[in-house]
Amino acid sequence: MRRTSARGSDTARGERVLILSAGVGSGHNSAAAAVHQACAARTDIAEVQVLDVLQVSSVLYRALLGKGYFVLVEGLPWLVEWGYDISNPPFRRRGPIDPWTRVNAGPVISAIKRFRPTAIVCTHFLPAQLLASLLLRGVVDAKTAVVTTDYDFQGLWLSGAFHMIFVAREEGRVELMALGLPPDRVAATGIPINKSLDPAPVRDCNKPPMLLISAGATGGDYAFSVVRQTMHMRSAFTATVVCGNNDVLRQRIEKLVATAGDRYRVLGFTTEMPQLLDRADLFVGKPGGLSASECMAAGLPMVLVNPIPGQEVRNGDYLMEQGAAVRCNSPATIGWKIDEVLREPGRLQRMQAAARRTGRPGAAADVLSGLLCGPSRPLVVTRAAQRTVLAASEQRFVATDLTGPSSLVRLVDRAAGSTVAVLQAEELSDLQKRYATPNSGLVLRRGQAPLLLGWEERRLLRALLRDDNALPVRVVGPSAPWEERWGGVRAVG
Repeated sequence: MRRTSARGSDTARGERVLILSAGVGSGHNSAAAAVHQACAARTDIAEVQVLDVLQVSSVLYRALLGKGYFVLVEGLPWLVEWGYDISNPPFRRRGPIDPWTRVNAGPVISAIKRFRPTAIVCTHFLPAQLLASLLLRGVVDAKTAVVTTDYDFQGLWLSGAFHMIFVAREEGRVELMALGLPPDRVAATGIPINKSLDPAPVRDCNKPPMLLISAGATGGDYAFSVVRQTMHMRSAFTATVVCGNNDVLRQRIEKLVATAGDRYRVLGFTTEMPQLLDRADLFVGKPGGLSASECMAAGLPMVLVNPIPGQEVRNGDYLMEQGAAVRCNSPATIGWKIDEVLREPGRLQRMQAAARRTGRPGAAADVLSGLLCGPSRPLVVTRAAQRTVLAASEQRFVATDLTGPSSLVRLVDRAAGSTVAVLQAEELSDLQKRYATPNSGLVLRRGQAPLLLGWEERRLLRALLRDDNALPVRVVGPSAPWEERWGGVRAVG
């Protein structure tokens, strides 16, 4: 299959950015929309396209991945947590994408070929895994970014080839470096959010605090219990309740608060969330990655209720660690817990300051800058290196501390200075036999007899050489100082 673009000619006319998401919840698409918004502020981008890969998949595939997830969240949350934990180890899934996913990926591949992107941003792991396969087959010649949408990194997002990974916080970056990813391929930017174009209003300290109670885009029934508990609070407050697309929930809450005068304002789905976030003093709802990031960027602390096991629980742990949130584990104490925050002198203000410190409102712009100005060649993590990372993780070792034949080795582009491959030390001997130079480096070349090359070697050459015939690289191996091998921050397992 021919490559989809020739970067030299396309970038001369301006970057063509393709943003790939998957509509499993609203967060991934919201992150994609934020990157789209950030593209408008750059003069070097000629065209942008956003594609929800589930929307061009079969109805059955879309229903099982999209709707099926929420069925499990509502009915079998323990199974969601089990699924999160079982898919968390890095590179647990090392093989090619499964046949069913490959069949449903056909329309996405066709869309990529038609658009001829020079850069691709993935805000869900499904397109990220597909793009890795296309890079290794030499099909795609675009810079690719993987943008995570929760505060805790999950190993499911890791793939065998990409240009950059953007994580939500510095701890995630340190974790990936400890796993063996080079520091020049990982950046902690925060989670991309849409930026409000209007200046944030100045909060009137003389007015009672405003609660923003969110039921999420789908309108979770837990919001009814939240509102009912707030009706027992002693503190002065007003509340805006957003019920999402759940009209039945909106009607139930309207009936519940009918006797409370103008203290409550009840909305269905609204496009005013950025303005509501700016006007509120305290958010009550689930700690989804995008919701939490939007709150932090607005300096809005959170009262966390009903988190999804796995990623949302971990999001909540991080926010509480930063002092920007409290969590309610029982519906019976929600009103009391909010009251405690509002009644303690200075506590709400301290939480608001912590939220502002945690927020990253420029994340989407930083993702684009990091990708478009970053390395032009992808990073390839060989299958053997992936096995090393997974085995070390399962044994609670730090992969970058390993020595011997299974230790990790980096190949660094001599001209650009960027890491282009992570492989096992044992694999290096085969490359040295074929590509060694007198100065102890390597020059990767297109094979004169490609059938004689190993499968992994052919994948490596296809991904890295692109339209070039040779690539001089230097080897950074286990004998090099730790800082030279993996960067200036040493992770402790």
